[in-house]
Amino acid sequence: MPDDTPIPVLDPGRGRTKTGRLWVYTRDDRPWVGPDPPAAVYFYSPDRKAERPASHLEGFRGVLQVDGYAGFERLTGRGDIILAACWAHTRRKFYDVHEATASPIAAEALRRIAELYAIETSVRGRTAEQRQYIRDASSRLLLEAMKPWLETELARIPGRSALAEAIRYTLSRWKALCRFVDDGRIELDNNPVDRAIRPIALGRKNHLFAGSDGGGVRWATVCSLITSAKLNNVEPFAYLKDVLERMTDGHPMSRLDDLLPWNWAKVQAKQ
Repeated sequence: MPDDTPIPVLDPGRGRTKTGRLWVYTRDDRPWVGPDPPAAVYFYSPDRKAERPASHLEGFRGVLQVDGYAGFERLTGRGDIILAACWAHTRRKFYDVHEATASPIAAEALRRIAELYAIETSVRGRTAEQRQYIRDASSRLLLEAMKPWLETELARIPGRSALAEAIRYTLSRWKALCRFVDDGRIELDNNPVDRAIRPIALGRKNHLFAGSDGGGVRWATVCSLITSAKLNNVEPFAYLKDVLERMTDGHPMSRLDDLLPWNWAKVQAKQ
């Protein structure tokens, strides 16, 4: 799951800050009892060009759950990355319309999406196979009814309205929005990555800016360690303190995997 957010970066030659980006990619298999530990990795870039995620994910193969950023579409060119869309972003479109206009059509869309989430609550913590079986029996029927309903409502409303825009956003991503039905590993949304990026956005007034592009790279490294620690229920300060002490004391470079948060936690549990 990828996401990104702007960060201010000092631009000494111009006497002000410029806008860089922090990208984050998360993996969390816990909802389907997967074998791999949760993790997050951040990258810094000086811009938001589509080539950035293409570079970050050069060696990735599989399903990538994304928001509406058009740059992710380029990743499907090789044929070994499949995009799954996010129902939380879709829901937000209808929620904003309903808040602004009290539209009954938007309210109905929210109700139908809520039904999908209710099913997801019941499958959380089950295996991928069990999730896919339940979704096939329940979620698929809801989706099969929702698509023609959206198409009918779109034909009845002003084409330039915010509601029409929300419906077109949904229909244009329909195939990617429905991918979760056929693969029990896929979540309904990419909220985990939203949670990983939120502290950066909330902390802008505290951290002010990165001192340089290099500072942005180091910022990304620290974020990767702290967020991965949190995902594995490891207290970040204790973890970083211990890891830095071990590195200072000559921890073998050939055993750096021992210091990854999920492996570190196992060692601590045995002590």
